[in-house]
Amino acid sequence: MSQPSTPELLTPAASPSIEEGKGWLPVLWDALRGARHDLTAGSVDRAFLLLSVPMVLEMVMESIFALVDVFFVSRLGAEAVATVGMTESMLTFVQTLPMGLSIGATALVARRIGEKDPERAASAAMQSLWLGLLLALPVAVGGILFARPLLSALGASPWVVEHGASYTRVMLGSTLVLTLLFLISAILRGAGDAATSMRALWLANGLNIVLAPGLIFGLGPLPELGVLGAAVATTFGRSVGVLYQLHGLMRGSGRLVIRRRHLRLEPATLLALLRLSGSALVQSLLIMSSWLVLMRLVSSFGSAAMAGYTIAMRILLFAQQPSWGMSHAAGTLVGQSLGARDPERAERAAWRASFHTLLLLGAMALGFLVFAEPLVRAFTSEAEVVLHATRCLRIVSCSMVFYAFGTVLPHAFNGAGDTTTPTVINLLCSWMLQLPLAYLLSRTMGLGPSGVFLAIALGYCALGTLSAVFFRRGRWKARIL
Repeated sequence: MSQPSTPELLTPAASPSIEEGKGWLPVLWDALRGARHDLTAGSVDRAFLLLSVPMVLEMVMESIFALVDVFFVSRLGAEAVATVGMTESMLTFVQTLPMGLSIGATALVARRIGEKDPERAASAAMQSLWLGLLLALPVAVGGILFARPLLSALGASPWVVEHGASYTRVMLGSTLVLTLLFLISAILRGAGDAATSMRALWLANGLNIVLAPGLIFGLGPLPELGVLGAAVATTFGRSVGVLYQLHGLMRGSGRLVIRRRHLRLEPATLLALLRLSGSALVQSLLIMSSWLVLMRLVSSFGSAAMAGYTIAMRILLFAQQPSWGMSHAAGTLVGQSLGARDPERAERAAWRASFHTLLLLGAMALGFLVFAEPLVRAFTSEAEVVLHATRCLRIVSCSMVFYAFGTVLPHAFNGAGDTTTPTVINLLCSWMLQLPLAYLLSRTMGLGPSGVFLAIALGYCALGTLSAVFFRRGRWKARIL
């Protein structure tokens, strides 16, 4: 077993210049325009910047998209916000499929690119797309047919079941589009082409931001669809984004190009992808299903608590999603470095990404603690909703420093192809700690929704701590793909 090394980011020597003879600005420009670089050689700082900048910008747009949707829908009242929140809790569960497959796709593609084998990388990419489509189709059909029963099962009020079912049908029915969006982004990131992935998400979410208010309120020639308009705008924007991604994969100038010869099914590659994605799917299922249970628990305290929770978590996403971009960058660097047979570079990249993510989330957490109530009041003026949202925002913000390690290091494990370790960690932190605590604190101890918020914060603390402990052991370095 490889011996763990001391994280170099903690020492002054661990901060070399971005690249000898070049400053930050030229490398930043390269990152934004998607210039091609070998990420397995040279400065780790340069490689991390080249990947993380477009990934962070991609996630920033994703977080803005989430905030914009709830901003406009909140004008329709707490019941409309509850509709979005409950549907998104189901979507969170559905997203386990593309998220699990994307973990396997990124790991395989990154490893093959690191090995300088673009042909096998393209084959792995295409097989992941076939697998995603085959698995997503029945999920989409089921969501369309059973929207009303699913909302009722989550404890939705009669108004939400009656008026929100159409929103739920469209969002769950677009699972095919969502799966392709996730998978192709993961493939592009694994290949090191973060800029194309960024542009696709900006296009998709930009269209949603423009169309959402028009379709919700009936502005200009657009029909007034209410909460359904948010679903239509989201689905249309994502569909256009997928078309842009496919163009990026098919064009001859990309880092990874899918040709006609790659379209055939390859059983060996499919099996390898299934083996790799198996525990990744379980990992995603554990994470997302725990959020579904938390959503159900919060909804039992009424629509105001549910709306407050939804608004607060949307605001927190604004802080967390940029950190996910940095985490994806770490995962790609780990995978490509292991493909190039340089495990020490892989470890260095993961620790530095954790450190920089800690700084980002720490600063945002401080801002949320101070300005929680004004931020919440930008979305709603209902006193009870403001109370719950402000409490949630402040309580969960206290754990965001731990979340830095809890988001980067699991991505590093996954990038190495070790999907089992983060699965075990998430089982311990979500189902064996967070959920029992949420019920105990909110119900048994009578803290109500605040007990759920406190359990989320404690779960983040445990996730970050255990991830760091397991990562330092170094067993992930020996993973063979």
